[in-house]
Amino acid sequence: MALDRKELDQILSTLNKYAEKKLTPEFLLKLDHEDRFPSEVLADLYNNIGLHLVFIDEEDDGLGGGAYDVYRVSEAMAGIDVGIATGVLATFLGADPIVVGGTPEQKHYWMSRIANEGLLVAYGATEPQAGSDLAQLKTKAVPVLNEDGTVKGYNITGRKQWISNGGVAEIYTILAAAPGGPSWFVVEKDAPGFTKNKPEDKHGIRASNTAALFLEDVYVPADRLMGGVEGQGLAQAQAVFGYTRLMVAAFGLGAGWAALKRAIKYSQTRVQGGATLNEKQGYMDKLIVPNAVRLEAARAYIEWTAERIDAGDPNQQTEGAVAKYMATEAGNKAAEDSIQALGGYGYTKEYMVEKFKRDVRITTIYEGTSEIMEWTISRDRWQLHLKTKGAYYNDWAAQLEALARTNNNSGAATAALAMRAIANILERARIDRLTRNQHILFRLGELIAFAETAAVFADRAINHPSDAMPFSPETLQVMSRIHARDAALKIATDGLRWAIGAGQSDPNLAGSLNLPAIYAAQAGLLEDMDFVGKKLVEAFPAE
Repeated sequence: MALDRKELDQILSTLNKYAEKKLTPEFLLKLDHEDRFPSEVLADLYNNIGLHLVFIDEEDDGLGGGAYDVYRVSEAMAGIDVGIATGVLATFLGADPIVVGGTPEQKHYWMSRIANEGLLVAYGATEPQAGSDLAQLKTKAVPVLNEDGTVKGYNITGRKQWISNGGVAEIYTILAAAPGGPSWFVVEKDAPGFTKNKPEDKHGIRASNTAALFLEDVYVPADRLMGGVEGQGLAQAQAVFGYTRLMVAAFGLGAGWAALKRAIKYSQTRVQGGATLNEKQGYMDKLIVPNAVRLEAARAYIEWTAERIDAGDPNQQTEGAVAKYMATEAGNKAAEDSIQALGGYGYTKEYMVEKFKRDVRITTIYEGTSEIMEWTISRDRWQLHLKTKGAYYNDWAAQLEALARTNNNSGAATAALAMRAIANILERARIDRLTRNQHILFRLGELIAFAETAAVFADRAINHPSDAMPFSPETLQVMSRIHARDAALKIATDGLRWAIGAGQSDPNLAGSLNLPAIYAAQAGLLEDMDFVGKKLVEAFPAE
């Protein structure tokens, strides 16, 4: 399912007009200072704009937006305020156990209520000692039996921590250990025995509500067990990661660009040494261009993953992890460098960049930390490398080499070098059993993410350039060349470093990674970076 592009554009236009009128920097900074959840804003977004309907199927009274639509709306929301965006995310993260695990009757009942009543939802999975490891949950669901021995309901007891919308939601999906295994239940806000702690005093996203939940023999009828069968909870949680992590990836993208745009505009008005900062190569090529490139590389991968989901393949958990890792790390770095780009102004609240930096930081933590993403990527692609006997990335490299023979403007040949290098590093890790070291697994996850984003960006910059930003296909191709160079060099040099550090045994490993060709591919790098810098200034002129 997907919205018509005109319909999506209308929703984005309505959202932006609302933000320009109501969500001014002064208002958002006031929310941040007061640490206040703006319930009136969420009510407007849901009941007046109908933003939540994008996330709900048409048969449940929604608009039936696809993954691509959700990414675009999520990016736009985060570009306004990540805290408010988190309130929206939390509702649809909370609804996912219903969508994925509920019976058709359960799904229609709850999702149509969310659509028509504009209900806020919270996702109650994380616990004080469990974090991302949902298998360690301590919350229990004890069956309550009828006289004939059938289950009429459950008493749920436990604690949930770091729950977005925790203190303000109307319904909650709660993961608890039933006799048959982890299971999802729907709990309403005023259920006896269900209490919420005061909001957490957070570093960022202070416009979102985050609170602990306490359940003491909270009774729910048996029809609140999602799917009607115990023990399906972990599989249901895993099933939505590709989709929900794509939303968080879009948050990193939106917040990163919101900060970077401010730095680009500032560079055109700040005079230093007789010229504006945008004319300074050392400024642009260090603080601006690399961040824009990495954000657009992440976007290409997000769009590629969203299209796969919308084409009917929801099993994009690894791709969702790559998208989240690259986009949120890129967004965090873009906001950090934007503070540096604005100097003392960047360190003050007036210019909003400081707030975006505090807000975007959470995207590398919630819905799985960057380290969990590295581990997920490495684990899954390691198994694929073994299953294909090393062919997976070499075959992908061959596709890029074929593209380069017809059009190498996007750096497809360099992306192929990155793919060959990661294939060799993985094979060397297999031969020398380097993955016995946990750190090697994590670093492999990082390198794989760079390789795959380089490959996808190189292909899409030629064959399917994004129109989400005011960049021409030519500009995207130059950006892709820069990212392919970065990825190939990082994979070869970091991969060599960690393989040697872990005790690899091949005296010619550097040669097999084709370092001379990777270094040769850096030719023209500064020219390309200067080109992108000029195009960024054209795209985002000073107001």
